Amino acid sequence: MPSVDAPGVITIADLRRLAKRRLPRAVFDYIDGGAEREITLGENTRAFDRVLFRPRSAVPTYSCDLTTTVLGQTIALPVLLAPVGSSRLFWPRGEEHAARAAGKAGTVYTLSTLSGCRLEDVRAATAGPAWYQLYLVGGRDVALGAIARAKAAGYNALVVTIDTPVAGLRERDWRNGIEQLLARDLRSLPYAWQILARPGWLVSFLRDGGLMAFPNIELPGGPMPYADVGAALKQSMVSWNDFRWIRDAWAGPVVAKGAHTADDARKAVDHGADAVVVSNHGGRQLDGVAATLRVLPEVVEAVGSRTEVLFDSGVRRGGDVVKALALGARAVLVGRAYAYGLGAAGEAGVARAIEILRSDIVRTLQLLGCSSVRAMDRSYVAVPPD
Repeated sequence: MPSVDAPGVITIADLRRLAKRRLPRAVFDYIDGGAEREITLGENTRAFDRVLFRPRSAVPTYSCDLTTTVLGQTIALPVLLAPVGSSRLFWPRGEEHAARAAGKAGTVYTLSTLSGCRLEDVRAATAGPAWYQLYLVGGRDVALGAIARAKAAGYNALVVTIDTPVAGLRERDWRNGIEQLLARDLRSLPYAWQILARPGWLVSFLRDGGLMAFPNIELPGGPMPYADVGAALKQSMVSWNDFRWIRDAWAGPVVAKGAHTADDARKAVDHGADAVVVSNHGGRQLDGVAATLRVLPEVVEAVGSRTEVLFDSGVRRGGDVVKALALGARAVLVGRAYAYGLGAAGEAGVARAIEILRSDIVRTLQLLGCSSVRAMDRSYVAVPPD
């Protein structure tokens, strides 16, 4: 398999191609797919094509400053790694590898509740800032236990996902039988051909412990098994009232992830969110909602003077990052972009994904005649009326 540093690996799409070659179909589609007809999945990326740049010519830009601050923390570039569940499926100890790459790049790694590695081990893996994403899976007492562990481990912020009252219908996952493949019974047999077709992945998965569970969801009988995710999410819907006890337990910065209207963004701030992430979960929840780039200006106008607005969903190039910054985002979270790298080559793949985005951002700023991401504003883009 070609190295992620090979001359032909120059875009996130190239990392996607390598990940598809290495991973079983069910695992790759888990990263790659969206909900139902995947309309929103596609719209998230197509929306960037509608926003055009307005460069300033004859402005020598020999170097570009990519540093910015998020929740008072200085980061080396305006790209954060979003929470991506089950990353241990992509690479052995996947969450630890991704966190380590983020730390070396000088940016934030966000660990999902639905991870395959202990939150303490992931925090220890990175020298950079780390956030913990919270689902209320298992109920309030289980969530309080995870919050206490995250606080003790030194996580810098708590990310509360507000757009997942139930899991979206991800048709690729159902057809591929990903939950059955990881079940502890004979239900996996009809789907086993997918993992047998990728023996290299299978060997590494088995060496990493094989059957998955979620060690950060400590139920009375032990860690929550992988196959219980859908039912557990349905029983653990978050409400605005939950923000009070979550804030009291955490006593640190809280981020609300999943705002998709100005009204929800205002409610998040009113209930104590220190930052809001404009996100539709990468098109993996409710299909048919607007691309997040279309929603971003509405949210910035509603709460941008009261809180930090972050952006998520659809980012595949550094130019996408710059467009989101121009429309008011403080910084951008990426999920699939680094997950493809993780699936292709572990930590090296994540590092390559970050470097691709970094190089794209620098080149885009230079071509725009802008020397700092903090100077980026709406004057650098042309936005269609719709």
